[in-house]
Amino acid sequence: MSKVISLEQAADKIKDSAVLMIGGFLVNGTPTRLVDAIVDRGYKNLTVIANDTGYPDRGIGKLIVNRQAKKVIVSHVGTNSETGRQMNANELEVELSPQGTLIERIRSGGAGLGGVLTPTGVGTVVAEGKTTVDVDGRTFLLEKPLRADIALIKAHKADLEGNLIFRRSTRNFNPQMATAADYVIAEVENIVPTGEIDPDEVMVPGIFVDALIQA
Repeated sequence: MSKVISLEQAADKIKDSAVLMIGGFLVNGTPTRLVDAIVDRGYKNLTVIANDTGYPDRGIGKLIVNRQAKKVIVSHVGTNSETGRQMNANELEVELSPQGTLIERIRSGGAGLGGVLTPTGVGTVVAEGKTTVDVDGRTFLLEKPLRADIALIKAHKADLEGNLIFRRSTRNFNPQMATAADYVIAEVENIVPTGEIDPDEVMVPGIFVDALIQA
């Protein structure tokens, strides 16, 4: 059964106040058609979990400039000065998480774990308000898992069953996000018939992917 849907059908899955995971590093590996559809629909009060907030005029940055996000959970703001301006003006809640910690929080959310123990941030402002755990005399922070209502990811190739292949650095956070959301939409450059992808090449099994749109 084909999982291909239209861009309009994909946009219908998103609602105001949704928690979204969006793949990419700056705009490399970001599902820009899906992000543009959210901008066009004008959804508000979104919580966005991503590596960064990109550029003001591309990808996730458009959601910031358009004031559609109430909160972002990111490792850095990217090259988007508007994110920093809104953060400093208390117009946007920004939760900064070290990059390695952020991806492990997403991974643990996808695996159904209770979080991840990390030494990163111990003794710094990162540790404020967080639980610490001592293991064999060493102190770790308990970083809680992250999950989303919907993950929007980008892939290079998919078959009709949703098995995904990524190309080079565009893989970044996309595979982990595909496991950590209630509904997953993949924007794909090349959609091929089922059976044309060698099982050994599959990077995300189709069981994690609910819908596909053509990039």
